Amino acid sequence: MKNIEKTYKIITFGCQMNARDSEKLAGVLEKKGYTEGIDEETSDIVIFNTCTVRENANKRLYGRVGHLKKSCAENRDKIVGICGCMMQETDEVETIKKKYPHVKLIFGTHNIDEFEKLIDKVLKDNERIIEVLDKADGIEKDMPSKRVYPFKCGVNIMYGCDNFCTYCIVPYVRGRERSRTAKSIIDEIKRDVDDGVVEVMLLGQNVNSYKGKLDDDSDKVLTFPELLSMVCKVDGLKRVRFMTSHPKDLSDELIDVIRDNNNCCKHIHLPVQSGSDRILESMNRHYTKEKYLSIVDKIRRELPDVAITTDVIVGFPGETEDDFNETIDLIEKVNFDSVFTFEYSKRTGTKAASMDNQVDVVIVKKRFDRLLKTVEKNSRYNSEKYVGRVMDVLVESKDRDMGKLTGRLSNNYLVHFEGDESLIGSIIDVKLMKACGFYFEGEKC
Repeated sequence: MKNIEKTYKIITFGCQMNARDSEKLAGVLEKKGYTEGIDEETSDIVIFNTCTVRENANKRLYGRVGHLKKSCAENRDKIVGICGCMMQETDEVETIKKKYPHVKLIFGTHNIDEFEKLIDKVLKDNERIIEVLDKADGIEKDMPSKRVYPFKCGVNIMYGCDNFCTYCIVPYVRGRERSRTAKSIIDEIKRDVDDGVVEVMLLGQNVNSYKGKLDDDSDKVLTFPELLSMVCKVDGLKRVRFMTSHPKDLSDELIDVIRDNNNCCKHIHLPVQSGSDRILESMNRHYTKEKYLSIVDKIRRELPDVAITTDVIVGFPGETEDDFNETIDLIEKVNFDSVFTFEYSKRTGTKAASMDNQVDVVIVKKRFDRLLKTVEKNSRYNSEKYVGRVMDVLVESKDRDMGKLTGRLSNNYLVHFEGDESLIGSIIDVKLMKACGFYFEGEKC
């Protein structure tokens, strides 16, 4: 009699850290003989890996979890689990316990490495398990992983955050900063390269504050530039990226390492959030507009081809028209390659949520629209300067709608071009023929 294939589906909300965690969850399930399913309704195990940076993410999750009640009633052996940042909030866990009885597994950010043990217990006893730790005991243990792309991956170099920006819930749900040893990071990357990886992205809430020992027996503590330099020297590693940098910790040494290593991608994501010194202080960002601009000047001087991207929040409590104009002024002076824009919304549990002078939503939307126009104008201008150049592209996929290959430049721009699918995973030369704002149309050389 033929065995019925058991399937899983992992739905990921949020940042690159969550995406990397989901690869680990998938690795555990693949090791246990499960294969990825088509959708959450028909899969035997469904795991929601949650983000809680914005409260509307919680609402989206509840809608999708509620939708699975019917399929759980039809398949009594079906397992629905929820993990990630949202599960570090006691109120949200209580809501799930009361309103969603078909959810059989709940765990948080601090015990993802116990996933195999937890899922085994649910499978064996068919009982609900809730295991959410208040804090991490240390660095996560190694876990198997199923990469989304066989040729590139993320590598966690640290966990948690010590910055406590007043709008952000991350330090409360991810915990305080914990850095891995350099040896464990390098060993992981070497294994990845041996397995066909040509590009890695070093991940942390603030990679610039990395302070990891050389190894478990060493007293030497490395800075992020020192670690990055070591990573760039791994044999066979063609590209190195990192995410995310905090402006208050970005050093001259880091700029030098990027400049001096050809395989270090020429892209720096440097969230500014606001151009107003008054708002930056209220956000607890620990830099001024002038300081930020001076950092950008250093980067541009040493890395003329670098792409600089950023995050901006519009409508932070107390933001006046003058404050917003300072943000517009900063964006025009820096001339960012791309800006990720967000309308401020209250996040329960943060200091900003209880601040006076919350900005009217109508005003926020008007400012947001004005910001987008400025960003789009800058992006068009920036991309035009690359037209006609031949640049190396990591081919990532084939766009089914356009029928073209899609790849990524060192500076993180996308490019679409004609080519055979056998090129996926390779780094090839492409001539950029036309700038289309946030991407290019190109021709394979």
